[in-house]
Amino acid sequence: MPPLEPRPAAAFGIVANPAAAATASPFAAAAAAVSGAEPGANAGDRPSFGAGTLRASADGDASDGEVGPGDGVARPAAIAADGPLWKDGAFRRDPWRRVGESADLGVGPVIISKARWAAERARLAARPAPIGLVLEGGMALDDIADDLPRFCLIALHFPKFSDGRPFSMARLLREKYGFSGELRAVGNVLSDQIPFMRRVGFDAFEVVHRPSRRQLQEGRIAEVRLYYQPVRGEPPVPGTRPWLRRSPG
Repeated sequence: MPPLEPRPAAAFGIVANPAAAATASPFAAAAAAVSGAEPGANAGDRPSFGAGTLRASADGDASDGEVGPGDGVARPAAIAADGPLWKDGAFRRDPWRRVGESADLGVGPVIISKARWAAERARLAARPAPIGLVLEGGMALDDIADDLPRFCLIALHFPKFSDGRPFSMARLLREKYGFSGELRAVGNVLSDQIPFMRRVGFDAFEVVHRPSRRQLQEGRIAEVRLYYQPVRGEPPVPGTRPWLRRSPG
């Protein structure tokens, strides 16, 4: 791909949230503080979400307090029990909007498809607001490797709980390509998968499955303590059985 011109100064910016980063996963210290993508569970399991879309006027004023205009600071999304996004130990409103292939982008952070990025790359790269990307399982990553630093968020879609491809993509994004923005799991996201998602680099989860939402709210999510493969940032503990590894703590 041809190189892009440097993007102009953004009306919205992304910064890390160090206070929350310490507790999420081995990758959390590098994650960004804003979060968004399309839910994918059965209609009967979907709660009614509160309004969480960022709104900004022409002069840069933003409501809901989720993304600060002009000052280069992205504030954590507001905690809301009916919010779609589980991040940093709470359900939150989502300051990001998912837009279709030809929909108007409007103002504020948006999540687009890989196809739209490829078709409108130069124009989108010059847009003065954060951009996120949604990817389906099995999509190639090499062709967007050089563009990854431009995305503040990447959402990986789980079409069904048995599809493990987004797990592999998440680990590649973190360990091979060095992506340090928010990595969000969307689609069929269930509570018993979340500890394993955290291990490969996910730090935000769009959860629409009601039993999983209840378990998260009640703190009934067990972390992975025994594993076969270490991940970056989590060195193996020496022992007589190196195939059996234990997480710190």
